Amino acid sequence: MSGIRARALYSFESENPEEISIKEDEELLLFHETSQDGWLEGTNSRGHRGLFPASYVEIVSGGPISLPTLTLTPGPDPDPDEDEDDWDDWDDASTVADEPDLCSSSNGLYPGYPGPRHRPSVSERQDSTAGRPSGRSGAVGKSFNRFSSFVRSGGEAFILGEVPAALRPSETYAVTMGPEGPQWSDNPRPFHCTIEEPTKQTKFKGIKTYISYKLTPSLTNAPVYRRYKHFDWLHNRLLHKFPVVSVPHLPEKQATGRFEDDFIEKRRRRLILWMEHMTSHPVLSQYTGFQHFLTCSDDRAWKQGKRRSERDELVGANSFLTIHTPTEQQDLQRVEERVDLFKAFSKRLDDSVLQLSNVAAELCRKHAGGFRKEFQKLGNAFSSISQAFEMDQPHLAVSLNRAISITGRTYEAIGELFAQQPKNDLFHMLDMLSLYQGLLSNFPDIIHVQKGAFAKVKDSQRMSEEGKMDPEQVDGIKQRCRVVGFALQAEMNHFHKRRIIDFKHMMQSYLQQQILFYQRISQHLEQTLHLYDTL
Repeated sequence: MSGIRARALYSFESENPEEISIKEDEELLLFHETSQDGWLEGTNSRGHRGLFPASYVEIVSGGPISLPTLTLTPGPDPDPDEDEDDWDDWDDASTVADEPDLCSSSNGLYPGYPGPRHRPSVSERQDSTAGRPSGRSGAVGKSFNRFSSFVRSGGEAFILGEVPAALRPSETYAVTMGPEGPQWSDNPRPFHCTIEEPTKQTKFKGIKTYISYKLTPSLTNAPVYRRYKHFDWLHNRLLHKFPVVSVPHLPEKQATGRFEDDFIEKRRRRLILWMEHMTSHPVLSQYTGFQHFLTCSDDRAWKQGKRRSERDELVGANSFLTIHTPTEQQDLQRVEERVDLFKAFSKRLDDSVLQLSNVAAELCRKHAGGFRKEFQKLGNAFSSISQAFEMDQPHLAVSLNRAISITGRTYEAIGELFAQQPKNDLFHMLDMLSLYQGLLSNFPDIIHVQKGAFAKVKDSQRMSEEGKMDPEQVDGIKQRCRVVGFALQAEMNHFHKRRIIDFKHMMQSYLQQQILFYQRISQHLEQTLHLYDTL
């Protein structure tokens, strides 16, 4: 394999997994001389392969050179939840239609680069657009980083007015002005949904095994049965559909032990929390794909609805057309300041949630291990005293020996109470914290969409001042940025509203369970203490 020798003109720090860092004057090897969307692919002097800006390097004369043969590392084993048994034989095709082939790349640069269905956590940054016009007179240049969340979400295409003019949204999600600012309009048909009875089922004479969950939405009060892979399909559709909504993450997958009782119960608890957040969200709860997921029990109707969701045109850039905003005007600078405050808040909360999660997880280990063992040791020590007293037959105090022996067993029982207690309180706290870790991890990318929109507004204003853009075009970009701004603020306010409800319930539940726990211990100790009153 041959490569092209190049030299880095400037240093570049990678901020995405598909990028690599390069240093000024560093020697590079390019795989292609022609850039794609302003990016080149190659290797740096440390042997790292990836993308870097084409404008940061120059070709060095000397012709192509031989590159070492690259050994391809096999990908991970197939996900245990993604077997060939698709949708319970309702459909023989992929569970997500028309997904891009992850084994190839449309831009010829980076095979396997995940498309917009994924939301990897990336660092925020402003898009570099100055001095890079798109080649169209009077148009704001496209973003330099084509892998930024601003681009992948469709935010840039919407802001630049590249959505089809003839497209008429068949659904709308309204933003209204409330006491705290923009907020999503409530679902006119609020509902809830229970998840229960996880059941192990088999197919093909036992070759395929899976867990089925019974879902009963209050919309119909009729149960439907779904597997985890069905939840996963819905989650991916939601990520495509709503780029400025923090879609709650599903419970994590597990390669081994998928059918163990503890894992099944943990997944059920976390799916319940996921469902509560879905049904309480004014936008997600109204999505027709979600309601189809909850209510459809007919095989043929299910397949038709599933395909409709996969062919939905109102995703990505087009999804912004479904958002109706209030008539009130907002100063973009004040909106940006509010977004910056939320960004700082969410970062601090994310760190605090992680800290509490680590402490709670460590406490769970101590309950099952250290605390249990210490109380068992204490109980055994009391029992040893009783056994020693029994050896002194001439002065044997039967009642005292019995009381001390029971005291030993009491402390052993207290050790077991400690071991079992996390199921009543800490597990539920960890479930909620895990949900919020996922919600908070979505916001950097969502905020980056807004930051990218602000940058385009500033670029358009600069071009207008230079006489390169008509005022009508500038106003159009401002109005579309206004839509993104209202949507983000509505999502921020919904997050605050749910946060207050969820953390209040989490703390109340934890403290109530702690009180009951120590009351049980107190009862054990009081009963044991009374044994000594009659001696």
